[in-house]
Amino acid sequence: MIHDPFTSRRPFLAASRLGEMLAAMLMAIAIGCNPPGKPNPADRPVMPDQILDFGELFATNCAGCHGATGKMGPAPPLNDPLFAAIVPGEELQRVIRSGRAGTPMPAFARKNGGSLTDAQVIVLAEGIKSHWKAGWPLGDTPPAYAFNNGTETQTASDSRGRGAQAFERACAGCHGPGGAGIEKGGTIRLAINDPSFLALISDQALRRIIITGRPDLGMPTYAEDNGRPNNFQPLTTAEIDDIVALLASWRTAGNVARAKQP
Repeated sequence: MIHDPFTSRRPFLAASRLGEMLAAMLMAIAIGCNPPGKPNPADRPVMPDQILDFGELFATNCAGCHGATGKMGPAPPLNDPLFAAIVPGEELQRVIRSGRAGTPMPAFARKNGGSLTDAQVIVLAEGIKSHWKAGWPLGDTPPAYAFNNGTETQTASDSRGRGAQAFERACAGCHGPGGAGIEKGGTIRLAINDPSFLALISDQALRRIIITGRPDLGMPTYAEDNGRPNNFQPLTTAEIDDIVALLASWRTAGNVARAKQP
């Protein structure tokens, strides 16, 4: 009878392979990992409409205009304690949801053509109010946030006349008489009577900036005296209304031409 050495080794090989398999299983159990080929639920991608982290939502939807940290962007800063203190949460939700008509601020809610769910809109609005600490350092009652009860319209000519006086007192030191800017080094800077600029900003946004200033750009609030007369008194709600009416009237080229005249 011919001896087959391969056949005689089969029991040994089978036992050896079984031992290797058992060792691998015991090692997997010991270190707590999943068997090869089975996905880890924690590694599964999160669908865009399931993201509820404020930082991630802000970075994706807001940072491009308002800045990576909520400031130093082309749009007004959201990382502003004064703004966070005075803006109503409902107003933030409304603007995020519906945008501002006639301005670069788009609607983000799905029902308005955006990509965010109602829950994500709420996360963003609440996060803006809480992520950056709200504060009111001035101690007095702040001016009303909403312009003309939320209706963005130009007011009467007498209001614009009063606005010109308030503008001269509070704004002309930086923006020049009639908002025509200040010459520095042969260049006109900080002009605000530009119809192109005013066409891209709503009356409510103008009002907000007059109240909060642009701390990221060195613009003072309605109450600070930086760049203003030493006896400067904070702007009243009525004066802010009038300045907004004045700026709104400069959206037309004819009014801007008249505003530049001494």
